[in-house]
Amino acid sequence: MSSQRLTYSQEELLADHEYAQDHVVMGQRLHGGILADGTYQPPRALVREPAFEAWEAALRQRGGEPFGASAALLEGVKMPSADQQLVLLRNDLGLSFWNTLTITGKIEAKGRLLAEIQFPDLQDAIVDDISEMAIGHLNKGLLLAHGLDEGGLPEQGIGGHDAMWFVARDLVFGAGAFPDVEPPENIGREDAGSRYVPEIAPEIEGMVSFLANLLIIEFRAELGFADTQEIMRSPDVFTDRRDDAELAAEIVERIRTDEGIHVRSLNLYLGEMRSVSFKTLDGGQVSGADLIDRFWAGLVKWATVDQPALNAEESRKMLHDRIAAHGDAERVLAEFVAAA
Repeated sequence: MSSQRLTYSQEELLADHEYAQDHVVMGQRLHGGILADGTYQPPRALVREPAFEAWEAALRQRGGEPFGASAALLEGVKMPSADQQLVLLRNDLGLSFWNTLTITGKIEAKGRLLAEIQFPDLQDAIVDDISEMAIGHLNKGLLLAHGLDEGGLPEQGIGGHDAMWFVARDLVFGAGAFPDVEPPENIGREDAGSRYVPEIAPEIEGMVSFLANLLIIEFRAELGFADTQEIMRSPDVFTDRRDDAELAAEIVERIRTDEGIHVRSLNLYLGEMRSVSFKTLDGGQVSGADLIDRFWAGLVKWATVDQPALNAEESRKMLHDRIAAHGDAERVLAEFVAAA
């Protein structure tokens, strides 16, 4: 086994570094802080990140690996692309980008759910002892930390990723530049009660589904970071707010740093679950690798084939309708299509 410690208290997993100064932008206190060398430091990472390193090492020593998925599986045609967003912005059609930033912030806010509910104890469903694994600490601070990263500590006036996205949006556009907008009701796969691994208890399958869908959502966000920063840093848009736009891109970079911890953790959780055996409802056992891989295959088909085709067509129609209202619609549409 790893020589590093493998069990931690909730207090440890929520511990912060010592910051030289608070993380404050536009008068909004945000999570994390600024170190003495001026760099941004994510919140709740003092012990959490070394713990992930220890659990990853222990998993490898047992012959396992963190789950091998990456955001690359979602790469493909996007509607609109970064170049298409720039065409819209250059032609005073900023609503699409405003909506993207607003919806992203509101989706992040929904992630605070992880800090507010108690999830099933996986030990009850797993044959192996998981007390020295990350999945044995999900209800001992890890999911709480993830949820606080997303939704912040509003009762203390500290914003998480939700507030960081809204601050970035208001830096480039100005507050209230466009009407508010709400995200779709469901951004994960609509399982509608379907059972993909019926051998195990439904609440445990629900837990696996939740974590796997969360990883897909994190991948989707990760792919949007670079596009968002490219748009914010383009010198021919937000020309009267260039310094603010550069700061907004830096805020996105800070979110990106935080989300790297989330992707790492979710890959670790799924990798650990692949390395153990789950109890089946009939009193037997099923390999975690079989269970996770079977569930993941269906999820990836939805995320890479079914959903993108539907979303692209809906976005294309909506954006073409917006362009049609422009005073020089034919020219803008031609530029928009050419930028695909």
